[in-house]
This record gives sequence, C-alpha cells and structure tokens, in this order.
Amino acid sequence: MNLRILIVIHYLEIGGAERSLLGLLNAINTQKCDVDLFIHQHTGEFMPLVPRNVHLLNENKRYASIEAPMRQVLKRGYCDIILARLLAKWRCRNYVKKNNLKDGSSIFQYVAEAVTPLLSSLHQYGEYDLAISFLTPHNIVLNKVKAKKKIAWIHTDYSTIQVNAVQELKIWRQYDYIASISEEVTTAFLKTFPSLADKIVLIENILSSVFVREQAELQNVMNEMKVEEGTVKLCSVGRFTYPKNFDNVPYICKKILEQGVAVKWFIVGYGGDESLIKQSIQKCGMEDYVILLGKQINPYPYIKTCDIYIQPSRYEGKAVTVREAQILCKPVVITNFPTAKSQIRDGIDGVIVPLDNDSAARGIVDFIKNISLQREFVNYMKTHDYGNESEVVKIYNLTEG
Repeated sequence: MNLRILIVIHYLEIGGAERSLLGLLNAINTQKCDVDLFIHQHTGEFMPLVPRNVHLLNENKRYASIEAPMRQVLKRGYCDIILARLLAKWRCRNYVKKNNLKDGSSIFQYVAEAVTPLLSSLHQYGEYDLAISFLTPHNIVLNKVKAKKKIAWIHTDYSTIQVNAVQELKIWRQYDYIASISEEVTTAFLKTFPSLADKIVLIENILSSVFVREQAELQNVMNEMKVEEGTVKLCSVGRFTYPKNFDNVPYICKKILEQGVAVKWFIVGYGGDESLIKQSIQKCGMEDYVILLGKQINPYPYIKTCDIYIQPSRYEGKAVTVREAQILCKPVVITNFPTAKSQIRDGIDGVIVPLDNDSAARGIVDFIKNISLQREFVNYMKTHDYGNESEVVKIYNLTEG
C-alpha cells in the first residue's frame, strides 16, 4: 500500500522556498507515495509547475483569506478573519514595542494563532502517514490535519530575526520532526529553541541538475543581457526584500566601476523593495549599469548567460539560487552572511566576500581579475553534481520512525 503524504504551503509565488518545494515534489516517487498538496491560496507563477502526478487539493476560501488583501476578504464576508488579523497585528505591535524589538517577524505567528481556530479541519481527506508543513507558521498542519507523523520545515536563519520564542515553541515542540535545510540553520535555530535538538532532521533543499539545465536552454536572453565587449555580466536572482540586500547593489556596482572594472549587474526578481532599489539606482547614477529584469518564472537562462553569479544577501537560510548557479557551472560570489559557509566551499567552488559595500566591491573586483581562479571553479563544478534528489529518501524514512 502506498504511503500517503500531505504537503501544505501558503501559495506558489516565485521564491526560494517555493522552488525548493517543486524540487521535492518532482523527487518524490509517486509509484510508492500518494502525494496531496494543499495550497492555502492558489496563486503564484509556480502553480502550473506542480507535477501532474501530485494531487492538488481544492482551494478553501477561508484558508485563502489568511494573507489575502483585507478588501478581498471582506467581499467574501469573512469578517471574523478580518477581526482576527487586526487583533494579531495589534498584539504583535504591542509585543515588539514592549520588548524594544527592531522588527515584527512575529507577526505571521500572531496571525496564525488568531486565525487557525476559525478554519475548518482537513480531516475529510483522511489520515496521512506523513504531513509536512513547508513554511512557517506551522499551526495549520498541527491543528487541522490528521497524520501519524508530522514534520515542520525551517527555511529561515533564526539568528537574523526577532520572534516571540515562547509563542513559537508551543507549536514547534508538538511536531514529531523539524526539517532543517543546513547545519548552520540548525545551529541558529537551536540557539533560540535549544530544547528541540532531538527533533531536528537535516534535509537539504532538493534540486534536480537535469531540470535546471533543461530549463536553462528553453530561452535565449542574450538581447536582454546585452553588454559592450569587455564588460562583465553579473547576475543576481531573488525577491526584492530586505534579506536579499539588493538595495545596496547600486552602491557596490558604483564602487566596482570606480576601480576601473567594466560591469553590468542584472537582477531578476520582484517584491516590496523595488521602489527602494530603484531609488538607490538613481541616487548612485547606476541606471545604465544595474538593470532590473523583473519577475521571471524561469530564471535559469539569465543565470546561464551571465559571467558571474552574485548572492549579495544580508542573511539566508540556504539560497537555492547559489546551487542552481553552480549546477550551471557559473563562478559564484556570495557575501559573508551568517550561513555563508554552508552555501559554498570558499576558494574551491565560490568566493565569500565581506558584507559591507566597500569590501564587497573590492572582493568582487579581485575575483573578476582572477581569471585562472574562475576557470578552476568552473572545472571543479563540471566534475561535481550539485543536484541532490536522494535527499527525498530521508522523508520516506521518517514515516518508519
């Protein structure tokens, strides 16, 4: 009899965690597993990429209202959900103010705590062998799903965010397992939740080398990334959010140009910080040198076309795009965010540069000039497989305890 597995996620917008989920869905052997996918909101560019052999459960409008615009929720008549979300926002604001915190990373947990009791259970789908909550907060799988084993995923570097640890611990500790995407992510998580060490299972983001290479050949983007002869094409991919640090790219790029190195920096992505990034571009006079390519369902042709892939992040759990660039044998530069050493082997298949703008620029310039080191990296990556579909075996093993 096949294993029954349920996976739950908020939506399928373009993002690293969502791309990692697609890797997992494609890696699961559906000859031995019946996989149900429950997506709160059936939105996002990745929706058409859900494999056909995965059973996509129907959208539930109340679940879809957890993060939908308030006006849309009001039209649906879910006043209780609106009130719960407003109450959660007020409680989170008080918590942040009372504890003199710098950010409101706890808001999602407050919303989940307020809204989950208002949602119907998912018991109509029966009991699963394993239920996976793929993104925080993890209240829904815990309280609304019937399963023999439950696993919650960590995609965030907890050393970089401020949360209500007491509130979150109540949820995490009720799971059978907690999946961490890297050793560094585990270390940071356990500093906040040391009592959960025995629940941690290391399951890296699953990527298929074959899939990435095939996707990279589907589109020619040379015209979109056209540069003058002798100009180095830099590329970064990610959401336009604070962790990705794209607002500092124009400053770094300007410093590179001031050192006499001709570059154009292409950024594939979208998000709330777009206006901030555009302001930085204008302020630095980098309109001709930092090019925003917008939201792309398939970023691989852009990575394939660049000379050097750069991940300039302030922090990461584990950036999927770095491994994707390595699969495509691109020299990689990343900034020294807390989990950087879990991403690459510095000096072997990539370079880690300091996070501050001036030092990052100097590090990138040094690497651009070191052609022989770039070739060494490329030759190394050609002989190593950065795909890891075998990670999925760990998930099968969890159902056996």
